[in-house]
Amino acid sequence: MHWIDASIFILYMISLVAIGFHFMRKNQDADDYFVSGRNMTRWHIGLSVVATDVGGGFSIGLGGLGFMTGLSGSWMLFTGLIGAWLSAVILIPKIYKLGSESKFMTFPQVFNHFFNRKVAFIAGIISAIGYLGFTSSQILAGAKLASASFDGLSMTTALLIMGGITVGYTVLGGMKAVIYTDTIQWIVLIGGLFFVGLPLAYYAVGGYETITQTLRPEFFSLTNVSWQTVVNWTVTIIPIWFVGMTLYQRIYASKSEKEAKKAWFIAGLFEWPIMAFMGVLLGLFARVAAENGMFAGIGFATANAMDPEMGLPLLLKQILPIGLLGIMMSVYFSAILSTADSCLMAASGNVLTDIISVLRKKPLNDGHLLKLSQLLTFVLGIIAIVLASMMENVLNMMLYSYAFMVSGLLIPLIAAVFFKQTNSKAALMAMLGGGFTTLFLTLFIKNLPLGLDPNLFGITVSLLLFFIGLMVFPQKKPALKIN
Repeated sequence: MHWIDASIFILYMISLVAIGFHFMRKNQDADDYFVSGRNMTRWHIGLSVVATDVGGGFSIGLGGLGFMTGLSGSWMLFTGLIGAWLSAVILIPKIYKLGSESKFMTFPQVFNHFFNRKVAFIAGIISAIGYLGFTSSQILAGAKLASASFDGLSMTTALLIMGGITVGYTVLGGMKAVIYTDTIQWIVLIGGLFFVGLPLAYYAVGGYETITQTLRPEFFSLTNVSWQTVVNWTVTIIPIWFVGMTLYQRIYASKSEKEAKKAWFIAGLFEWPIMAFMGVLLGLFARVAAENGMFAGIGFATANAMDPEMGLPLLLKQILPIGLLGIMMSVYFSAILSTADSCLMAASGNVLTDIISVLRKKPLNDGHLLKLSQLLTFVLGIIAIVLASMMENVLNMMLYSYAFMVSGLLIPLIAAVFFKQTNSKAALMAMLGGGFTTLFLTLFIKNLPLGLDPNLFGITVSLLLFFIGLMVFPQKKPALKIN
């Protein structure tokens, strides 16, 4: 990378850390640190939600899907639109009022309200583990992009740099820094992809004629995806809109219920069709470049010899002129960081509010809470970097993290919020059974029936165990008071 591009990128990263320093001085307590003072408006929340949900991991992952399957990969984010709009209509009206009145900061506090502290404690552990894995996937996405963009930069060094930047400004600024940087980063990402990335990539690979002659017809079809894949995306991504800690933090951070609902509608539209098609189109263009030998000079003679998720960053490196490359790399890095910081904040909030606060009998004052929040965020960030060094595929790691949370938390949430079934023992059975079923199948069973995702089986086990719990441990009705 030319020194001009490197300078642009370095200045952008420094500016993010500076934002963290700025908001560090404004944070007065844990409420400011974790839910941004509860006064954010629809556009800040909406852009932060989509930046967190799509971010760099899905950006790189979408590029990989476009590289492998073409336009059909866009359906993955259609499930994001459905999830966003469903939760806006049926979840936010129930959760916003509860969170506002009770001053909630985390998702498991909802479980404490409907069930008990033990259920909330287990939910906090499940959520923290899931978001720690998700943070790792984003750091890995950033490292892949960095190692492809900077000559001679090893993956290990890239992981340390990306992880250090992410952890640095998140530790300092908390949720306010996350939301404001997310807003800026998402505007920069969309503008950069639409006005720079797509048109330059299109012309660099030869335009319409070369694209259609190079790739098979299925790359341009919207049906080049199996029903199993669609089901797997559906049961993994839609439910996360109901159990995602990062999303609950933004519901609580919203100025009003109306603002929160509009933010979710904004986020859904940005996910699909806007980001979905931009991502897969760039991946498709990268496939054309690979098939026509554009990457042969850097060691990739054929498309089949490449990691699909490396196609997009390599294409951008090949086609972008000096100056624009630095801007586009900053665009993608910012998208990655916008998800990593939110997930790191979620994991930190879970550990502090739902785990440590339950184990500790004496409450901490606001000053100690703020310092402990920053310390936990730092420690969890280091763990995330270590986990990222042990993984290879960004998209798989993200979906595994999603699945672990969904399979453990979805059924108890639906039972409590929508059906008023508040049997704590049944909830514990469903959470542990669903989560560990998915974890076991993911780690040890490679070929599941019909090629379905372990998450589907985990949710099914969770549902069955919840009903069994209701029958074995019937809820005791409160005794009638006689005047």
